[in-house]
Amino acid sequence: MRIVSLIPSGTEIVALLGAADQLVGRSHECDFPPEITNRPQLTAQNTHYDPETGTDAKAIDAQVAQATQSGQSLYTLDEATLAQLKPDLIITQDLCGVCSIDLDSVRRIADRLDPKPRVLSLNPTSIEDILDDIYRVGEAIGMSEQAMHQVVKLRQRMDRAEEHINPYDDGPVCAFFEWTDPIYIAGHWNVQLIERAGARHPLNETVIKPGSGAAVGPQQAERLAGHSIAAPSEIVAATQPQYLVIAPCGLTLDQSRDEANRLYREHDWFRSLPAVQSNRVAVVDGNQMFNRPGPRIVDALEFMVAFINDRPNLIPSDFPFLRWSPQT
Repeated sequence: MRIVSLIPSGTEIVALLGAADQLVGRSHECDFPPEITNRPQLTAQNTHYDPETGTDAKAIDAQVAQATQSGQSLYTLDEATLAQLKPDLIITQDLCGVCSIDLDSVRRIADRLDPKPRVLSLNPTSIEDILDDIYRVGEAIGMSEQAMHQVVKLRQRMDRAEEHINPYDDGPVCAFFEWTDPIYIAGHWNVQLIERAGARHPLNETVIKPGSGAAVGPQQAERLAGHSIAAPSEIVAATQPQYLVIAPCGLTLDQSRDEANRLYREHDWFRSLPAVQSNRVAVVDGNQMFNRPGPRIVDALEFMVAFINDRPNLIPSDFPFLRWSPQT
């Protein structure tokens, strides 16, 4: 099978199932695992983070808003190269028009290809949805059995990590920034990660599906959170978070650290946060972790359990983060 993946999570799932050799094209963001980076790059981004030219988090947010209002796409797709690759399957998404190329654009181009490929859209909103997507990709590429085995392994790792928390303790407040100017707080699976690590996220909590009882322990999948939302800084500060994760969507570790440093330089409310005062701030490569709904979401859970519960031995050895302080 000839597979094109236009989302990093799809690429990582294909590789997890042992089908990386069938991947013939990728998006500009598909950079893991490293062995797939020699495949043709089919997409490009129209916005670029570069504070030296004034394109910081605030400027990118303005560009995104303008493009959204005018109906312009934030991404381009190389239709000519895609046609040459003759894919049997294109993996894409329709969850977030800001994160990667939109589904409608992909379908319009796919309809013009000969032969016409299948388009598989992955749109998870929870940890369980992410695991289910592994099954969906496995079915699409004829690797359902491999998918089952891999999901079992991931669930076992999740269970081992969650053995270190008390599900009946409310736990500390943990703030999570998916963007820094304006502040966007955690949504969807990232809220679940916080809560399953033993902390609270009061500004966008998970809620129980109707008819699901207490939805604790093995029934945690019945608790869901909405999408990431903008939150006024004074409201964030009012929650008095004891822990803070800064993982801006699409930014590298160095760029995320620069955003944390800017917040510290420019804002009293940020400097006054209990998490900042006590040096309980983690800056994470948001381009790689948390914002990719793929297999490494389990790495993110292990990290969150370690961070909230002081269990550094649980952190995956290659997890891209730093413990931030004003001197970092």
